[in-house]
Amino acid sequence: MQRMASPFTSSIVLAMAVVVLLVTSTLTSARPSRLDTVEERIRDLHAQLQITPAQEDLWLNVAQVMRDNARTMDARTQARAAKAQTMTAIEELETYTDIVEAHAEGLKKFTPAFEALYNSMSDAQKQQADAVFRNHSHMRAARHEAPGH
Repeated sequence: MQRMASPFTSSIVLAMAVVVLLVTSTLTSARPSRLDTVEERIRDLHAQLQITPAQEDLWLNVAQVMRDNARTMDARTQARAAKAQTMTAIEELETYTDIVEAHAEGLKKFTPAFEALYNSMSDAQKQQADAVFRNHSHMRAARHEAPGH
């Protein structure tokens, strides 16, 4: 037996979707600039990965990709935040898609740069890198599973 959604149920679902989009817009505009945090992340990774003088050129390439990605993501999120109050639902979805695609492109640029560095690492450095990235992935996943995300 199929149930038909009542107009009341449909209204609740629509209202919930609107709230999710509004919360996403608010969180996007309230986040600190990626440019504000990328230099700290670069310093932390450099120390955690124990980059050697011989690896410094490869590291500089990784760091530059991180900076470039942060600039790109900042530009996309700021553009979205600037239009947040006037965007249609379709524009909301399109700008969110643009941000997700920019993130994916950034990872595509980061991976080969980091792979070159990783391939130059000692076994101990590789184990440390694996642990750092694994921990970072778990923290990101936990943030997205937290209430309000």
